[in-house]
Amino acid sequence: MGQDEPATVRDLKGHLTVILPMVAGHGGRIMNTAGDGFIAVFRSVIGAIECALEIQTVMAERNKGVPENRRMLFRIGINLGDVIHDGTDIYGDGVNVAARLEALAAPGGVIISKAVNDQVRDRLDFTLKDLGEHELKNIARPVHVYRLDTPMEAKAVPAPGLSLPLPDKPSIAVLPFSNMSGDPEQEYFVDGMVDDITTSLSRFDQLFVVARNSSFTYKGRAVDVRQVADELGVRYVLEGGIRKAGSHLRINGQLIDATTGGHLWADRFDGTVDDVFEFQDRITETVVGAIEPTIQKAEIERARRKPIDNLDAYDLYLRALPHVYAFRPNGNLEALTLLTEAIDLEPDYAPALAYAAWCIEQRLTRNWPSVGDDDEAQAITLARRALAAGSDDAIAIVLAGFVLVMVGRDYTAGLDGVHRAVERNPGSGFINFLAGTALVYGGEPEKALPLLQRAMTLGPLDPAYYMYLMVAAWAELHGGRPDKALELAERSVAIYPDWDSTYWALVPAYVQLDRLPEAQAALAKYESLAPGMTISKLRRLLPFRYPAPLEMTLDGLRAAGLPE
Repeated sequence: MGQDEPATVRDLKGHLTVILPMVAGHGGRIMNTAGDGFIAVFRSVIGAIECALEIQTVMAERNKGVPENRRMLFRIGINLGDVIHDGTDIYGDGVNVAARLEALAAPGGVIISKAVNDQVRDRLDFTLKDLGEHELKNIARPVHVYRLDTPMEAKAVPAPGLSLPLPDKPSIAVLPFSNMSGDPEQEYFVDGMVDDITTSLSRFDQLFVVARNSSFTYKGRAVDVRQVADELGVRYVLEGGIRKAGSHLRINGQLIDATTGGHLWADRFDGTVDDVFEFQDRITETVVGAIEPTIQKAEIERARRKPIDNLDAYDLYLRALPHVYAFRPNGNLEALTLLTEAIDLEPDYAPALAYAAWCIEQRLTRNWPSVGDDDEAQAITLARRALAAGSDDAIAIVLAGFVLVMVGRDYTAGLDGVHRAVERNPGSGFINFLAGTALVYGGEPEKALPLLQRAMTLGPLDPAYYMYLMVAAWAELHGGRPDKALELAERSVAIYPDWDSTYWALVPAYVQLDRLPEAQAALAKYESLAPGMTISKLRRLLPFRYPAPLEMTLDGLRAAGLPE
């Protein structure tokens, strides 16, 4: 409206004066109007479709001869479902689905649900395109949708990017990898690997992954990535190929942002036909471990570029993540502000609830200034809300479980949560890391180590990789292996020397290995990072379930000179 708002308002009123009577003419009733849209109910599905087609036909005529920047195009979504009428407005799942379908429609277009199509199939003369199942925001189940051909949609100029509306969360298609080996025997290998990658990615609750059957319709075809993304309704495409020379195999893979054509990630993997299944597993693990953080980084950048007045809860959550991972008091506070705004928009948005709980846990553990009257109670409340809202979201579950261990000292519920998260998505380095950390504090370092080792394998690109090394060092120290603990702690410090928690392993490891001068030097660095820290303060802060690992840590720091 910015170019000529009064004229736009005048045009809208003129169009609605013509359109609204059509609703009554087809047996409908206007139930709600808001801005440039309205909700209507109809006595029959046929009436709703005929009304939608008439509206778009009339609008096509009214837009003739109008400059493109002055044309007004409406989107229409039609659903069949139960509604609740309170006398003034209507509510319910039927209304919610219709609203989401409207958002899926192209300007000048009409989208209908399968429930609608089932009622009118073969009873009306119109052309449909099957768009398959879509995950709709705040709708529990996927909805099968169809697009009606309309006069105006064909003439509409598509917005930059993909013409098919994208799902509410990051979307990816894993295309069949090309077999360039000249060996038909390798088909089973490369197809199986693509299946494994697709399955593993689908375990990330915050990714929309196109089903294997849809992606494999492109097998053996030379395709344009942007066209594929358009047809499947995704933002990201993973493609690749296999070559063979003798017993040697080489796999190439690349992740592409189809809206720009830009390459986000690429790698190649070498192996032999002798260890083909181990090779397949290694590729799957590495690719999945790289793709998830790469897509998250791209989504954060996309949200950062989005106009501030057009942010939804997901955008606010994405904008918060870099501040969360900065692990600094001011950044943490900024993250909490953004996450609180996201929760205000969607009170049951599990990832925002869980990350907000984690932010407060960081403030408590790092001894940063409080943000409320009772930070501990707030963190626990947010964690429990996240568990209730995100029973299927592995990231929310692991964060909430971790906070219950760290802040609530509720080891039963907390460890149950992190175990469930790992079972749901064992392919996430971050989930394995947090679960391993909770197990270390829960007194199970030997059970933590495999998770932490897997996290390091999966997450070499994770910005918190130095923390993976750090917690693995704790686990080795508490397991009685100070030499291994020292190796891991030194690697962590080499990556990021200013993370004070690493010194809880580094200093005691030096002490146990009788390297006191190095322990004292490391303690001096620790005290510069955590001024005023004492043995008694750490005893209150560290939530170890059992005394032995806590005393081992404190004894080492005490021996190096940390005051009581």
